[in-house]
Amino acid sequence: MQIDVYRPGELSAADRAVWTTMQSKAHLHGAPGLANPFLSPEFALAVGRCRRGVRVAVVREGGEPAAFLPYQRTAAGVGRAVGLGVSDAQGLVHRPGFAFDAHELLRACGLAVWEFDHLVEGQEPFRAHATGSFPSPVIDVDRGYDAYLAHLRDRSPKFTRTTLAKERRLGRDAGRVTYVHDERDPAALRALMDWKSAQYRRTGRSDRFAHDWITRLVHQLFHTRSEPFAGILSVLYADGRPVAAHFGLRTERVLACWFPAYDPDHAKYSPGLVLHLRMAEAAAADGIAYLDLGRGQKDYKDSLKTRELEVSEGWVTRRHPVAVGHRVRRAPVRALRNAVVSRPEWFEPADRLLKQVGKFRSGRR
Repeated sequence: MQIDVYRPGELSAADRAVWTTMQSKAHLHGAPGLANPFLSPEFALAVGRCRRGVRVAVVREGGEPAAFLPYQRTAAGVGRAVGLGVSDAQGLVHRPGFAFDAHELLRACGLAVWEFDHLVEGQEPFRAHATGSFPSPVIDVDRGYDAYLAHLRDRSPKFTRTTLAKERRLGRDAGRVTYVHDERDPAALRALMDWKSAQYRRTGRSDRFAHDWITRLVHQLFHTRSEPFAGILSVLYADGRPVAAHFGLRTERVLACWFPAYDPDHAKYSPGLVLHLRMAEAAAADGIAYLDLGRGQKDYKDSLKTRELEVSEGWVTRRHPVAVGHRVRRAPVRALRNAVVSRPEWFEPADRLLKQVGKFRSGRR
């Protein structure tokens, strides 16, 4: 087994083609999670244009690519999943039956530690080092939108009825409702980012779009379009004005939901929920198998989901002082965050406090 390490832009067209083929056929080999757009060569390339230290390890057997591991590393040898913090799927993309040793892979990459927080299912050599696993809700549309809507009506009849009624009410009050699944107008993307930044501030969260590299990454992906991959901006309009929008990533079979937001002036119509139903309908028509809503406990995800995947977080470490130091710094922070999120009696007061801080911050602006 040979392991070569490249910058994303150094990968040959042949290697990228093999990587994409592995993703497109993953569902046929019992590993559908590998088809996630965050595991694609296009995502690694885009992050590599915005962040230093992005690398791709290519594992070859008999001279042919057998697996690809995108990651980021520091000069000290601390490794992170590529795009950690904004990536909703991580792991090794590989051909069927491929087996690997996690420590050997790290050694070849020059890493003392590799940290992940959205490891997809089926990555057992990495999964053995996970510190926790979490649900990632999905919307299955492989049997068509009508089948999904029937499932939704059966499981949550009141939610479905109310959401569809709000869409009709939005049309009566604000003007004709239209939907564009793949909007190419940059102004709509700017509106989405403005809404999302305001939402982060309003709820006391860190504004991701205050980080220049995340803003540049989204713009890079908005303009990235190939046959198997694209950045998709979906927009719900009322009387020609945007009232909700979402930016995510698509491969042949998966639409990864990423940045949803809506105009708070239209909050009473639940435009975000209406948008997600329209997205599911359009995705089904495009041949998408499922929409991945991403890790995180949210009421709207519970209402829309058909099932859940499982993602894991943790780190693989070699016997190295850098690995020890990294774990000592990171472990308490992760443990505290997960404890708060998983316990309603802690999460709800913390969430209220964050929102109060957000109101204070917004009032000062």
